[in-house]
Amino acid sequence: MATFLRSLHFLILLYVSNIPLAFAQDENQFIYDGFKQAKLQLDGIAAIHGNGLLQLTNISYRQRGNAFYQFPIKFNTTSSSLASSLSFSTNFVFVMVPQMQNFGGHGIAFTISPTRDFTYATPSHYLGLFNSSSNGLTTNHILAIELDAAENPEFGDIDKNHVGIDVNGLKSVESAPTTYFSNEEGKNISLELTSGNPMHLWIDYDEAEKLLNVTLAPTGIPKPNRPLLSTSIDLSQILLESMYVGFSASTGTLTSDQYILGWSFNKSGPAQSLEISRLPPVPQQRERKEKSSLVIMTSLIAVALVLIIVAGGAAYILRRKKYEELREDWEEEHGPHRFSYKNLHKATKGFKHTELLGEGGFGKVYRGILPSSNVQIAVKRVSHNSKQGMKEFVAEIVTMGRLRHRNLVQLLGYCRRRGELLLVYDYMPNGSLDKFLYRNENPKLNWFQRFRIIRGVAAGLLYLHEEWEQVVVHRDVKASNVLLDVELNGRLGDFGLARLYDHGTNPETTHVVGTVGYLAPELTRAGRATTCSDVFAFGAFMLEVACGRRPIELQAQGLPEGLILVDWVSECWRRDAILDASDPRLESNFVVEEMELVLKIGLFCSHAMPTARPSMRQVMQLLDGDVVLPELPRDSAFGAFASSESSDFMSFPFTLASAPSMCSTDSILKSGR
Repeated sequence: MATFLRSLHFLILLYVSNIPLAFAQDENQFIYDGFKQAKLQLDGIAAIHGNGLLQLTNISYRQRGNAFYQFPIKFNTTSSSLASSLSFSTNFVFVMVPQMQNFGGHGIAFTISPTRDFTYATPSHYLGLFNSSSNGLTTNHILAIELDAAENPEFGDIDKNHVGIDVNGLKSVESAPTTYFSNEEGKNISLELTSGNPMHLWIDYDEAEKLLNVTLAPTGIPKPNRPLLSTSIDLSQILLESMYVGFSASTGTLTSDQYILGWSFNKSGPAQSLEISRLPPVPQQRERKEKSSLVIMTSLIAVALVLIIVAGGAAYILRRKKYEELREDWEEEHGPHRFSYKNLHKATKGFKHTELLGEGGFGKVYRGILPSSNVQIAVKRVSHNSKQGMKEFVAEIVTMGRLRHRNLVQLLGYCRRRGELLLVYDYMPNGSLDKFLYRNENPKLNWFQRFRIIRGVAAGLLYLHEEWEQVVVHRDVKASNVLLDVELNGRLGDFGLARLYDHGTNPETTHVVGTVGYLAPELTRAGRATTCSDVFAFGAFMLEVACGRRPIELQAQGLPEGLILVDWVSECWRRDAILDASDPRLESNFVVEEMELVLKIGLFCSHAMPTARPSMRQVMQLLDGDVVLPELPRDSAFGAFASSESSDFMSFPFTLASAPSMCSTDSILKSGR
């Protein structure tokens, strides 16, 4: 009997001692045919439905959704006896249901990360993983497989329907259009990520070969023989010992519902196959939802009409007039870019004076919070005549809403009401640059911050002039239109006056707009705005930031006759004392070479002759030190009021008659350091 009890006691101890090992093995391998009992940590707007469907995002504006397995996975250890392989295998079924046909928003990223906390991440095109500061940092230690339904030039995206392998940022190390290899037909077949149809993705990493394979197919089709992506990559340089696996997604201006139906993961071998028949049902297509919504909306409208009749027709008429908008049939094609006046009225608290951010020659700007999403916005009210090319103007506004660059303020959409146009932008918490230059606001901008702002605005203008699908002439570059984000980065905003034209063609507008002091001399003569006239305004802007003075000061300190900034800087240059023009509030705390460079480029851009000015690409090369700035002739004509005939124009080294325009994309600057 004693022997039996000792044996039983030994077996119990052996069983108990093996529980942690079994538990650890379970943590490194799992399969979810639906997520009812899944061990996930959800963040943002991610949620699990009653039927086990994992929803990462919905149609909420600029939100993120994250869902991670709650236990860390051991990818690498320092103990030779317990060395863990970096190999892993996973597969999952996902579906993206677009908000409306042909508009799908952003995408989903399968992610391996050292953290599950992405509260710092920016929604929209950063997929809820990074922000402008963290994107691309090697300290992130993040591997992501992106299913991207948007094209972002700043990340080098190949199109708006692709799969990419990302390391520490959203610029993919390799990407490919969304296709799958048909084993039967022996060829690649295209897929649309935002089709609303479920798709199956396999991700396999072989540590021995250091090979990462990504394979895609519609559900119900066996895993293709050929992967969509096959990349050599050493994950030991990226992953840490303890990592989390999961999904991240985000929404932007155009959104979609994004779901995960099932997920299998294995750290020690091939992941188990998902049983497609056991997965939660695919959400209905948006068109079907709209029919149900239409029935509900019709019922609500019928009830509302009864209440309105009971309350009295007078109140109904007054309410309609309060929120009455100007809307025409052709505007239906612009879809979500059209904001309702009612929402903008509520967002700005009825355009109260307490929400006023600023006021200029073209309208007032108000701070607002969209009631549906709590997203902060800036709303500019601009007077307009709806009979003069409004259809074309709104089409351009909507087109410019597709501009994507870190140094541009995002134009989100518009609204028309009676005699005014309302433009809706991203809200910039630090306001416009001019208040830091002239209103003695704290904190004051040091030289490092000013130089970064100048370079950022230059990068934004280069994108507008040369790097987007059309040429965008801003026509109103100035300090009050440069807004500062939370990190005091400069972003060029206010596209209410901008115009577009195709590369290789000439702009047709001859209507002079802009601000005195920033207007190029050829604008006042011919009235034709070009990229060269934008460069002139940028030159005035550079001098303004470096000198802390406005381009024209009618009552300048110590100068009773007033001051024209470019003339004053030019005079300092002629007497070989250009640093005298620097902002005295900097107290000489600046890099001398950078200050001289900015002042000279400002003069270079302010030349009276358009062909003598650099292009924005050449300005960026100069600011980055890739080329050397040529010596400026001291008798050159600078500024809007200079006479080009009075200068020895032909002596300028880059204005020979045989040379192309400096404001073109052809660089004729000499190579430098």
